[in-house]
Amino acid sequence: MNVGTHLVIKTAEKVIKSEINLAKSEIIALATHYYDIDDLTAPISSGSFKTDGMVVVPCSMKTLAGIATGYSSNLLLRAADVTIKEGRKLVLVPRETPLSIIHLLNMYKVAQTGAIILPAMPTFYHKPKSVDDLINHIVGKILDIFKEDGSR
Repeated sequence: MNVGTHLVIKTAEKVIKSEINLAKSEIIALATHYYDIDDLTAPISSGSFKTDGMVVVPCSMKTLAGIATGYSSNLLLRAADVTIKEGRKLVLVPRETPLSIIHLLNMYKVAQTGAIILPAMPTFYHKPKSVDDLINHIVGKILDIFKEDGSR
């Protein structure tokens, strides 16, 4: 299946470089479309632009707070707001720990809208042999949400 991807990178450039040793340009090259964080005229900022949904990974607690309050100050937050208002799938992948009551309440608020909170928690029942196995497991869980038949 050929799936187009629309990428917005907020502040993840340093994380990308330090954690997966790729340049921002290498990540952008993997996407079908890339938009600047401040480009509020990008197609993904409009409900009339049809998508299957949106994934925010990693989802910082600042981004979560913006989504939970509808504070659409940049393209990432606006696209998430559109995803919620159009009733499309929104998957947020937080990796913060520990979580404060504020974080949990914000997760609760977005979950009430139908968003899916999928923490980047390692699991071991699939007998991972490497960090890549752990990452691929989380990616698989994210992609399972978008399966046509809804099976997992």
